[in-house]
This record gives sequence, structure tokens and C-alpha cells, in this order.
Amino acid sequence: MPTGVMPGVLPLRPFVIHAHTGKHALGDRARKLDKGILITRFELPFNIWCGTCNNHIGMGVRYNAEKKKVGMYYSTPIYSFRCKCHLCDGWFEIQTDPKNTRYVVVSGARQKDEEWNPEENGGFAIHDTESSSATTDPLTALEKSTDAHKHLTNVQIPRLESLQDLSDHYNNDPYARSAVVRKHFRAEKKVEAAKRADDDRIKGRYGLPETLKLVEDSDEARNEAREEWERGRRRLEEQSSIRKARLSSSAGPNPAASLRERVLGNMYNSKLVEKRARKLGVR
Repeated sequence: MPTGVMPGVLPLRPFVIHAHTGKHALGDRARKLDKGILITRFELPFNIWCGTCNNHIGMGVRYNAEKKKVGMYYSTPIYSFRCKCHLCDGWFEIQTDPKNTRYVVVSGARQKDEEWNPEENGGFAIHDTESSSATTDPLTALEKSTDAHKHLTNVQIPRLESLQDLSDHYNNDPYARSAVVRKHFRAEKKVEAAKRADDDRIKGRYGLPETLKLVEDSDEARNEAREEWERGRRRLEEQSSIRKARLSSSAGPNPAASLRERVLGNMYNSKLVEKRARKLGVR
């Protein structure tokens, strides 16, 4: 059970607990809320000199400031931050300036002037080239408006019309466009599945690794593979012929071949002798 809540009281909403305990949700920061003041953490946006002790306070020092709304600039509120100097008992006040988008010191201190003037330091003056007080040439303004109208008529309007036609072309019938895309996707999916099945069958037949990516079957791939096979076959034949020549030159005469030649020579000679003897016996 939460502390500070009576037994039997169900804390449904936070403001009920705060109303029962008599405490605000912001705690001690809201002790002056009845006067329109909220205690908030404020960081100095620039260097200042305290008006009471005349000490320098650097930019970035933080204070528990009393924040309140002191006015309006159109629809933007103007806030005031009242801080107590940490070096003395003096107070200083800084307000927002929505018109010039800056902070201004109202009382109790003075801002350190750190604005740099280029003319005083040997530079060139900064001029407002877009000032409303500058006189404009009527002919120049008319020429600019004419050029802008020509650009609008000749470039921007045709471009917008072409974009509109393109959008109408693709968004005229979303269901038909989606059906065509889905049909094309299904056809590609079937082709990819058939190709994957063929690749898996070839890898399983020849024991190829599964991570191997096969080349797509085409006439160019077939011709390239055939040429590579022919080059490999010729290279193998050349290597085998060179190996045979080396073996024949290093081994010398074969005794079995010479013996066979002698036997065949003897048989041939015996046949010649027998033929001659027959001729002589017949005479």
C-alpha cells in the first residue's frame, strides 16, 4: 500500500493522492505557484557583472531561478528569470526577447559586451542586402516576375502534369497491377525452384559440395565448356606422347621384341629352305 494513503482508499488518479496529502506533483518547486512563479533550473546564456557585488559571473553558471510569465509578443510568451547571486545576497533578472530571439538583462546586473564590430577591427562592414528599406527597380522586379511566370508555364506545369499522368498510369487499377506482379513472381519462383532441383541432382550425382554455385545452362556456357575440354584433351595427349618418348629413349632395346624378331626370321628362313627343297625334289 502506498505511504500517506488511508486504508481503504484506492488511489485511482495521481491528483487524488496529491490532494489528499496536500503536496504538489512538482514538490518544492511549486511553493510559489500561487503567485505564478515556478522554480526552475536556469543557465546563464552570457557573461554578466553582478550589480550588487560587482563580481564577474561566467556564462553557463546555473541557478534555481524564479520563472514567471511577464508578457506576450504576439502569440509567444515572454518569461522572466529572477536569480540570486551566489557571491552575494543580490538578485538579478533576465527576460526573454522573442522579437530579437535573445535574452536581455532587466535589472540587478549588466551584460558583458562581447559583440565584435568588424569596422573597428580593420574589417569590412556587414550590410543587410535583403533590407526592406532598399529601393527596388520596377523594371527589374517586372523582369523577375516575368521570368518566374515563364518558368512556371514552360517547366513546372508540364513536369507536374507528366508526374500526374505517370501516377494515374500506375495507380489506375491497383488490383490488376498487383495481379501481374504476383503472376510474374510466381513464374520466376517456379523457374528458380526447377533450377535449384537440377543443381542439387547434379551435385549429388558427382559428389560436389553443396556450397558450390553452378553456372547457368546456356549455349555460351556449353561452347566454353566444350572448348575447355578439347584444350584439356589435347594437353593430356601431348603429355602422354612426351612421356612415351621419354620412356622409349631411356629404356633402350627391348629383349622380348628382339627375340621375337629372331624367331620370326628363323621361321621365315626355314620356310624358304623347305620351298627350295621341294622345288629340287620335283625336278
